Amino acid sequence: MQQDAHTRLLNTPGWRGDIERFMSRPFIQHMLITLIIVNAAILGLETNPEIMASIGRELILLDHAILWVFIAEIVLLIAARGWHFFKDPWCIFDFLVVAIALVPATGSLSVLRALRVLRILRLINKIESMRRVVSALLGSLPGLGSVFGLVLIVFYVSGVIATNMYGPEFPQRFGSLGMSFYTLFQVMTLEGWSEEIARPIMEVYPSAWIFFLIFIFISTFIVVNLFVAVIVDSINSIKHNETKKKDESDVATQLKDLKLEITELKALIKANSTKQN
Repeated sequence: MQQDAHTRLLNTPGWRGDIERFMSRPFIQHMLITLIIVNAAILGLETNPEIMASIGRELILLDHAILWVFIAEIVLLIAARGWHFFKDPWCIFDFLVVAIALVPATGSLSVLRALRVLRILRLINKIESMRRVVSALLGSLPGLGSVFGLVLIVFYVSGVIATNMYGPEFPQRFGSLGMSFYTLFQVMTLEGWSEEIARPIMEVYPSAWIFFLIFIFISTFIVVNLFVAVIVDSINSIKHNETKKKDESDVATQLKDLKLEITELKALIKANSTKQN
């Protein structure tokens, strides 16, 4: 819907359309992407005391200059789109990220100074492939919720079993349900699960490897692949919808051109008929 509004505005005569067309030029978009990357690099350099001692003033001035470019971009887009600007979630995100930099970062608000690095997230709105991936992640949340529920069930069942079986001998690992959850999470990440967790327990319970292998197979391999499958399916759905909308737009354009040709043909036939009479 927002893309359709943007397309209509591009084709609108007048100063609003001129601003939208100017801001949509590839050169302008590439320049903004470059400034976002440069600004992120500056914020990283500002964390180095030695660099700040030598060229800190220049970095701060450049940071402020880039910020004013971002402010000018937001102002121009609001002027062109009006209230429609705030109907686009991505535009709202850009607005908030830039607005954070304008809040005085002193006293209790000093933490906002560190949030300036969020400006690099504007790349998501500027690069179509990144925006598609984020949209896919958001679109996959309902499916991911079901997978997350499955993970909770696996963890709960495994945690209760591990606490009852290994808790008495290994209270530091499985002494309570909470400790068991934390230990099983480490096992799921495969970080030191064999030497630090499984082998010490197998010295007391030789068949413990069966439990750990089953848990790893279910939680790490099957469930993680389910997460990936849901996200990939969401990306494919978005691509399919975009292709469908593009095809519908092409058909609508062809029908419009065909109607125009028919109208011109009727006018031509009418003119010839008038001349004959």
